[in-house]
Amino acid sequence: MEVNRCQFWLPNKRRFCANAPLNHSMFCGNHNPTTEQLRIPCPIDPSHSILKENMDTHIKRCPFEKQNQELKTQPFYKKGVNGGGRDDPESLMKKTCIITSDMKRNMIYKLGVHEYLELVGKIESIHKSLCSFIKDSYVMPEACEGWLASQIDRKLPIQEKHARQQASILGNMESLGILQRPAAAMHPDFRAVDSSGGQKTCPPAVIEFGAGRGYLTQMLADYYGIRKVVLVERKSYRLKADRSLRQKESLSLERLRIDIEDLNLNAVESLKGCPCLAIGKHLCGPATDLTLRCCLPGKNNEEADHLCPSFSLQGLAIATCCHHLCQWKHYLNKNFLSEYGLTKEDFHAMTWFTSWAVDGDHSSAVSDAAHQETNPRTILDKEPLKAIAIAGTVEEIIKKMEVVDRATLGFMCKDIIDMGRLMWMKEHNLGAQLVKYVPSSISPENHLLIAKSRS
Repeated sequence: MEVNRCQFWLPNKRRFCANAPLNHSMFCGNHNPTTEQLRIPCPIDPSHSILKENMDTHIKRCPFEKQNQELKTQPFYKKGVNGGGRDDPESLMKKTCIITSDMKRNMIYKLGVHEYLELVGKIESIHKSLCSFIKDSYVMPEACEGWLASQIDRKLPIQEKHARQQASILGNMESLGILQRPAAAMHPDFRAVDSSGGQKTCPPAVIEFGAGRGYLTQMLADYYGIRKVVLVERKSYRLKADRSLRQKESLSLERLRIDIEDLNLNAVESLKGCPCLAIGKHLCGPATDLTLRCCLPGKNNEEADHLCPSFSLQGLAIATCCHHLCQWKHYLNKNFLSEYGLTKEDFHAMTWFTSWAVDGDHSSAVSDAAHQETNPRTILDKEPLKAIAIAGTVEEIIKKMEVVDRATLGFMCKDIIDMGRLMWMKEHNLGAQLVKYVPSSISPENHLLIAKSRS
């Protein structure tokens, strides 16, 4: 334990506060127990707290407020443009709150045993009819193997498992034909070769959503000759790849610090008239739905139905994750759920079940077993669940379920949620696929939505 820093534990960052403690105290001024009870979340950005008595003065000088005001002046900012409000009449009538994990759990525990068993049976039936063709597609381009080795040798802050996921995303894009390797690998003056007549054309611009530090784009820039990049990320990160990317003379880089929900891609000046590829690695929860709406302006955006996109979407590759964070108001294919008899309450239950697939309490062996399970409904026929199902409660049934059975149900729900997204993409003129782009031993979050424009 370090005595020269505040001993207040920050659960989101999984470390102690880095500030120096006050004299004769284990805590800094922000977290000293004598003042902590007077602190409240900042009304502008709840990620930090303030003294209640200082709220009025803090609001005037909060750096997040200044960022918000600057963002609102940008032409590409439009509050909630990709939120899907028009898909959900209820959200138009009243402000829809975020449904938390605790709220979802309580909803499930209030179900009758028969209702719970019926829901699990429905999930099994839908999964069996729709999701049997999701294939494994772990593609590791040879060039990316060399890139991976060189980055590890340089001791950059990049984990091998993440680099392998990035490489497989790019490999799948190359296999589908929406990404082309340069004729001369790593040549600084690369131009993609047009198969129609050997003429040289510039490669498409790349938009990375939920870009984080930008290492997926870094791999793209090193081996696929891209010339224009737009990174979309609402948070600020240290150790970004931006500095390395900006050193490439032939590469134009733009970083937009904005929530995907508020991004009007049509109004990004640098993309007008450009062919584009959209990519994203681990777009958490509803970020996948927001990104798909953002990439297809004129399809679902509330005020853009009469507009033609100012850019040409050639393809996209989105690795989904964190389905337990998904929200009904954002999910883009409610019609798909309704067609299969799934209600808003069923959707909330399914998103809660998905946490069982990646809850951190089981090994990759359990994940593999869950992926291979073909008849998960049998979990309800096992002892002692039979007796509980007759006279017990849903909470008792869930607590008695074996780990592999819970994981199996969670993976099924993840498949169904992403299958709805796949169907939506196909309805919007995209030749789309849903694949498992890495083995579960690398990551149980291994779904990749990949698509190529039919036009």
